[in-house]
Order: sequence, then structure tokens, then C-alpha cells
Amino acid sequence: MNQDISIESNINLLDDERFVIALNLFNNGDWYPAHDAFEELWHENNGDERKMLQGILQIAVAQVHLERGNRKGATILYGEGLGRLRSLCLTDFCLDLVEFCELVQIRLNILQNNGDLDSCSIPILKIKRTFI
Repeated sequence: MNQDISIESNINLLDDERFVIALNLFNNGDWYPAHDAFEELWHENNGDERKMLQGILQIAVAQVHLERGNRKGATILYGEGLGRLRSLCLTDFCLDLVEFCELVQIRLNILQNNGDLDSCSIPILKIKRTFI
């Protein structure tokens, strides 16, 4: 039954123009405005959707930290965002969070090992085909 609630809520998220705007901001690398857009939705949601939105906005803030040269802050927020997302059933959502989390994990590992992030793609959020 909880899965049905998640799927219904995800359909509502996709119908919300603000969610689509937030996705576009995130995928265009407009990290701080993406954070603000996801945070607005986060305040209005509850349950698993709220956790998902918070995890995504934490990863957006990690990217802001990277732009500002704060690798430690980015490492912390990548870890917190990943932990929050992985506490959910990632397949219940309209976004491909499995692939997203895998890429964020790679970036986190690079940061933790003082590596060069230029060797790794920037995370993007993709809508699953089943929700298009």
C-alpha cells in the first residue's frame, strides 16, 4: 500500500511545474536555485517524497560547495544526501535514483580519496520512462 502512495505522489510531483523547473535547474548545473526549488517542494511534502527531495537538495548543495572550493562540505552533504536517498526504496520514485546514487557514490569516493572530480560526470536527474 505504501508503494501505491509513493507512485500516486510521484505522479503529482511530475504534474507540478515547480518540480519540472527544479529538475531542469539541477540538470543545468544551477545548483543553488535548484536547491531553493526543491526545498519549496520539500516543505509541502511528507513521508518518502519529503526524504527524496531532501536528499536531492543536499546533493545540490554539495555541488554548490564544490563550486566554492569546499571539498569537505561537499563530502559531508554528498554522504548525507546519499544516506537519505538510500534509506528509501529507490525504485518507487519517478526518477532514476539508482543510477543517480551510483554516480554520486563515485563522486563521494573520489572526494574521500582526494581525487580529481573532472574524471567523473556530474549527476543528473532522469525521469524513468515508465512515468513519461
